Amino acid sequence: MDERDGGRDGGRGARGMARRSLGRPFEWLWVSFAVSATGTRLAHDAFPLIAVLVLHVGPAQVSALAAAGLAVGALVAVPLGPWVEFRRKRPVMIAMDLVRFAAMLSVPVAYAFGRLGFVQLLVVSIIVAAAGIAFRSASGAALKSLVAPGDLLVANGRFESTTWTTTVLGPPLGGAAIGLFGPVTTVVADAASYLLSAGAIRAIGGNEPRPVRTERARAGGLLEGWRHILAHPVLRPLFLNTVLVNGLIMATAPVLAVLMLGDLGFAPWQYGLALGVPCLGGLVGARLSPRLVARFGEHRVMLAAGTLRVCWPIGLVFVRPGVAGLVLVVAVEFALILCIGVFNPVSVTYRLTQTADDRVARTLSAWTITGNAATAVLTGLWGVLAGVTSPRAALGIAGALMLATPLLLPRHDRTPPDAGTQKGRPEGRPSQVKQ
Repeated sequence: MDERDGGRDGGRGARGMARRSLGRPFEWLWVSFAVSATGTRLAHDAFPLIAVLVLHVGPAQVSALAAAGLAVGALVAVPLGPWVEFRRKRPVMIAMDLVRFAAMLSVPVAYAFGRLGFVQLLVVSIIVAAAGIAFRSASGAALKSLVAPGDLLVANGRFESTTWTTTVLGPPLGGAAIGLFGPVTTVVADAASYLLSAGAIRAIGGNEPRPVRTERARAGGLLEGWRHILAHPVLRPLFLNTVLVNGLIMATAPVLAVLMLGDLGFAPWQYGLALGVPCLGGLVGARLSPRLVARFGEHRVMLAAGTLRVCWPIGLVFVRPGVAGLVLVVAVEFALILCIGVFNPVSVTYRLTQTADDRVARTLSAWTITGNAATAVLTGLWGVLAGVTSPRAALGIAGALMLATPLLLPRHDRTPPDAGTQKGRPEGRPSQVKQ
């Protein structure tokens, strides 16, 4: 999308976005996303809870469970990007959902027979992580084929809104379910969500054409995804910025938990409240994102939101015990997540539009694999840093580093003229405004 000031016309277009229909195929894709996201958020931290409450393992093993799932899952997913690229995307998505369903269901089955062990949790987390990367790379390509180029931001905004809605509601409901029905209840729900997701994708219907293997598509494997990112004048800085910022945010989450629950003596319900309520900011940001782009242009919004989102985490250094400290955490997290809610749909849409159809799966796989690996490494490093210094010092160092990350954002939209060329929408329907 070209950068422009939409004025009053842009305002009218933004108001119409809430009523816009993107067609039945997209609606089923959205249903798939929603049920899968709901299951994932219900089962948030289910494996660490099972590891502690059922298997009685220590903090080192719990940390290893989280890091290994990301790191090894990313490594296993390396050959999946090229494999996904040259196949019909919806069958791949269904297959990955069924793989995750079977893997997750194995946990409550083993628990019921008294055979659940730490190694099984580790293997399941790796399988789910690898299948998730393949699913996301295929779903990005599927979305691009089902939705008109001008509707991609609206579609990604709806996905972002769904993500934050399930993030607000899922963990509290999941915690209540575990308390009432036992430690593997949410794992069963998560497994069922993958089965429902596969059914929704199947309901899209239609005949999906087989991807054509061009000479460019044959060459390079997954390396072609990284080549495309690193050679692109705007995707390259956006990639480096996103990987570093997301990695630092995720790496400091356990450190903040130690500071609040350990050093400062906050109750678990207060910690949950401090991280749950701010997720409403993500919902607000996702709703604002298309309106801001319509008024100010894609690149300006991406640059402004990408800069603002890193201004807040440094404030966590000043958290203190009591109500004032709780309010500070809520305010900082709300501002952070609000900016993320604006930034994510714009950056995801930009990434799709600037990637040719025969590179989408490999580009998304390369992006996700790098992000997961960086998060795993940074999480381990920040755990060590917090132990050597203090949780507050580790949060401060992360916050200071994030303040420098806007330097990596693309300052100018120097997109090559043919970078985002669309190759048609074989099954997409034109969007219509509901009357």
